[in-house]
Amino acid sequence: MSDFDLGAAFIPALHKPAALLPIAKHREALLYQVETFPVTVVVGQTGSGKSTQIPQFLEKAGWCADGKIIGITQPRRVAATTVAIRVAEEFGCAVGKEVGYSIRFEDVTSETTRIKFLTDGLLIREALVDPLLSRYSVIMVDEAHERSISSDILLGLLKKIRKKRPDLRIIISSATLQADDFRIFFSESAGGTASDNKQNRDVASIISLEGRAYPIDILYLETAAENYLEKAISTVFEIHANEPKGDILVFLTGRDEIEQAVQAVSERSLDLPPGSQSILPLPLYAGLPTDQQMYVFEEAPENYRKVVFSTNISEASVTIEGIVYVVDSGFVKLRAYNPKTGIESLTATPVSKASAAQRAGRAGRTKPGKCFRLYTEEVYLSLQDANVPEIQRSNLAPFVLQLKALGIDNVLRFDFLTPPPAELMVRALELLYSLGALDVYAKLTRPMGLRMAELAVEPMMAKTLLAAPSFGCLSEILTIAAMTSLGGNIWIQHEGEKKRTESAKRKFTAEEGDHLTLLNVYQAFVTKGRKESRFCHENLVSFKSMTRAVSIRGQLKRYLERFGLNVDESLAAHSTSNSHANKAEQIQRCLTAGYFAHAARMQPDGTFRNVAGTTVLHAHPSSIMFNRKADWVIFHEVMETGNKTFIRDMTRIKKDWLLEYAPEFYKAS
Repeated sequence: MSDFDLGAAFIPALHKPAALLPIAKHREALLYQVETFPVTVVVGQTGSGKSTQIPQFLEKAGWCADGKIIGITQPRRVAATTVAIRVAEEFGCAVGKEVGYSIRFEDVTSETTRIKFLTDGLLIREALVDPLLSRYSVIMVDEAHERSISSDILLGLLKKIRKKRPDLRIIISSATLQADDFRIFFSESAGGTASDNKQNRDVASIISLEGRAYPIDILYLETAAENYLEKAISTVFEIHANEPKGDILVFLTGRDEIEQAVQAVSERSLDLPPGSQSILPLPLYAGLPTDQQMYVFEEAPENYRKVVFSTNISEASVTIEGIVYVVDSGFVKLRAYNPKTGIESLTATPVSKASAAQRAGRAGRTKPGKCFRLYTEEVYLSLQDANVPEIQRSNLAPFVLQLKALGIDNVLRFDFLTPPPAELMVRALELLYSLGALDVYAKLTRPMGLRMAELAVEPMMAKTLLAAPSFGCLSEILTIAAMTSLGGNIWIQHEGEKKRTESAKRKFTAEEGDHLTLLNVYQAFVTKGRKESRFCHENLVSFKSMTRAVSIRGQLKRYLERFGLNVDESLAAHSTSNSHANKAEQIQRCLTAGYFAHAARMQPDGTFRNVAGTTVLHAHPSSIMFNRKADWVIFHEVMETGNKTFIRDMTRIKKDWLLEYAPEFYKAS
């Protein structure tokens, strides 16, 4: 239970009692529909209680008889964990007993679990082992209107499974706009039409739980803001000065902005008149450690107004009580994949009208509220109705690999809710072929392709891990895989101590780049840090992140041992300086074998360009390679901030290695 060192009592007890939630009065109708129809589409605002109450209604109505379980999928890990803890508390059990959750690298369930919360992606992985998901009597796909890739693919799988398992009940929870799309999707026979009305009526039905929300005043800017972050901060102080009691929720796009805003509000609130109410700024984003995420659910201390700076995670997945004012920046970070460059990045884009409505709706939960939109009404009218589904703008390689491993060979004919563009499909098949996961007939290779699908990391890292034994560096690559899977930052930076963090980092710096630097940190932590509490404190390394890395590494190691790949840990410890240089090169070569598609070449002006030369890339300031020279590098991830594209987690390589390890992908010209 690595990430959760909190008792259930820590979860705020300030939620409404279940009997007062809007869903309570729909209980009988809901159970009747689930009994009668194979598929039920539930329409309800976030906060109506559907995620927490429906599983409990079903359990009490006997859907867990004969050892069956009820599965509820969430698009985000934060939601899966917070909702599970909440439901366990209402159920009166410890989380992991009758109510549990399962997210990547963390399974908090047991033999006795009857209600299980998990991410969409994890349920797809379970289908690799149990193709008909036979342990589940009911599967509820929550927040399906967000149209994450995993939930779209899961819906397609459930439609297939339903034909073989008429007893399975499927519940889809959605915002109003898309409910009918889901009903039609399940009512159509594959390739057929929805013309047979009687049969359609028998498959899917819609039930609406629209709880009465309080009225919300929506306020727009007269003229566009030059800097929405600055405007958001000043709006918080205006609300604080002029509006009555009530907490504030501010929507920003990502971690960097949120941390900036929290710091700015902390500093400026020192200038508030003495004796007046103060402001407590809190961050909320997916990479935040779980214990810190929980603070946003607690009531603000006496004489404080709580201000939560959040990504779109609070738009749908989690309900924070006490919010009366919403400040909407009008932007969200969305995944955008460019099939021409093969680069997937997170880019700040204007929200859709549907998202803007969801955000505003967060203000009218407990009493009338206000939503301050940091854009003009004209801009609002020009927004798209809904976001483009993730499946139409993402790198599909991980999903194509999973579908192939599930035995769905003709991925182009798979029943997608919205089919992805052909160009993205072709690109995914090409990448998987060059990684060795597919053969020339686009069939899954065995054992390589199958093993890549089973490993809980993305395909390039899976290939790197499986190639590591032939380079003699499996133990080290395991560590690098665990460290890059953390998703957060392992360095702790206190306000105004940038220099101190830099010099702490320097102790571990490897000339070769970020991956080997992460390896150095891990090895130092395992040899010294676990025994000496001083280690993390002195080196500004996050103890929580490192313990999680140890746990992830252990899980990946067990996967590899299942494949018969044994990890020799003794070699890692005893290396002379000569063998060390040799080992470093083996690791660099091995990383090239997996990440060749993410290669870049340094330009005379210090920027990088991808191999095709079409995209300018900048080393991220957090990278060891920032301001250092390197001819060629491979990189782990890409992020767009403002008008620059940054690459991070970089390692130096040689050009010849690209030709050596990816002859299908690169040709020397």
